[in-house]
Amino acid sequence: MSDTVVNATYSEQAAELVARIDQDRWGSVRPSLYETARVISAAPWLPGEPRRITYLLNEQAPDGSWGEGPERYRLLPTLSGVEAALALLRRGATSGETARRLATAVDRGLAALRALPQAGPWPDTAAAEILVPSLVAKIHERIALTADDATPVVDGWRPGPGPALPGGYDQGVPAYVAKRYAAAGTLPVKLHHTFEGIAGYIPRALIPNGPDLLGSSPAATAARAATASPEPAAETVAALQTVAERYAGSFPEAAPILVFERLWVAAALAGTHLPAASVPTVRGWADDLYDPRGVRGAPGLMTDADDTAMAVLVSSLVGLEHTPEPLDLFHNGSHYDCYIGEDTGSITANAHALQALAGYQRRHPETRHLYGPRTDKLRDWLVDQQRPEGPWPDKWHASPYYATARCVTALTRHGSDHASAAVGTAVAWTLDTQRDDGSWGVWGGTTEETAYAAKILLSTADRTPRHARALDRAETYLNDTAGAGHHPALWHDKTLYAPGAMIEAEVLAVRELLRTRHGLNGQQTTPTDAER
Repeated sequence: MSDTVVNATYSEQAAELVARIDQDRWGSVRPSLYETARVISAAPWLPGEPRRITYLLNEQAPDGSWGEGPERYRLLPTLSGVEAALALLRRGATSGETARRLATAVDRGLAALRALPQAGPWPDTAAAEILVPSLVAKIHERIALTADDATPVVDGWRPGPGPALPGGYDQGVPAYVAKRYAAAGTLPVKLHHTFEGIAGYIPRALIPNGPDLLGSSPAATAARAATASPEPAAETVAALQTVAERYAGSFPEAAPILVFERLWVAAALAGTHLPAASVPTVRGWADDLYDPRGVRGAPGLMTDADDTAMAVLVSSLVGLEHTPEPLDLFHNGSHYDCYIGEDTGSITANAHALQALAGYQRRHPETRHLYGPRTDKLRDWLVDQQRPEGPWPDKWHASPYYATARCVTALTRHGSDHASAAVGTAVAWTLDTQRDDGSWGVWGGTTEETAYAAKILLSTADRTPRHARALDRAETYLNDTAGAGHHPALWHDKTLYAPGAMIEAEVLAVRELLRTRHGLNGQQTTPTDAER
């Protein structure tokens, strides 16, 4: 973010952000090492490989690992990086200094894998139970083939022993999953996004067809092309090339992310206030994204309760009459499954659903007989998920501050005495965990997590002097770090990622709330339903 934008008013910055997102057909995320390495391995025919090789080599950390976040999060990207480097060496894609660097990268990556804690627990990232054993098997296969070569691939170099399967994973899971769906005669959509994990096990008849990215994933798409036929379809090459052009030759884990990005940005800004100039654009987003059959986060993914709830909520915030009926698809009697057939639930999806249901009832009190009992059950379910010390966890985010902020927002506006006690516990935990520099963060202070924590504290009207001091320190931290640009990856997909525009919207909105708590007048805006 430029200094000019940082010094602009909230309304100017918010309007600029909405306009920028409206013009971006892909979304604001960084390339993924995991995903790019999978494309390197499966798609040697894709133009632009030298840039991906450079990216692979440059992204390796000093300790030999790949990926972002703490060491446990580095397991999957490091497996992916090692396997991709072995694939390049095995097929003779490079020579000279580049080949030597790749060999060194393999050695360092294998050493990093051996240094990881073997017992777990491991992060609950997407399909890790399939992707990890699949990659361990691929690495062992690559090493065995390289060791059997009569001529070493690089100056007498041979790779060392392959990694052990970390504790908590089962080597038979990819084959088991493939066999299960082969017997059923169909592959569910929920496996499309992580198809690369079962690509070597699934019968060819079950490989999904189509010209677009499979499950919005470049890795899944490249794996489909590699297993479906000897030569990739022209449409597949074109689809991957288009994404690569947007990300300087590399690939994110999902493309595009427009649904998620637009809904989360709109909700963040509307929770403060939407600039008048942005209201028509956001209304257009909400109208386009709302679907009575349920909303999917990206093309090729399953419909899910999280995106569906946010589409209902944003529609309500900008005055559109879209009903919560699509959420009925995901209700399980007490709360909402994030998507049909999921293994672990999402607390934040249910917090968003509570906001969507309660907001709709506020606008349409005649529906309380229909949605009221469901709202009460959902509120109680959320309260029951709180950890004793105060926070809530979630499957989609590594930091408890995200889920806690979402739950506090929902329960503060639509709670009860029971919910008020839960909010009070969350506020106390937030106060207790502020860092010395005024920030908050699960691994270190970040602007994103500080925005969530400040929102938790702003949710309560009973502010003690300690509250005021905490908010003052948070405001100073956020103002001092405004415009820094790079946000640590905290969101869960296959690995960690950072949705930049969404984080920018959250920080921008909270900075305005912190500023206006002093009684300063903001710029002229159009009030949303949440403010009326």
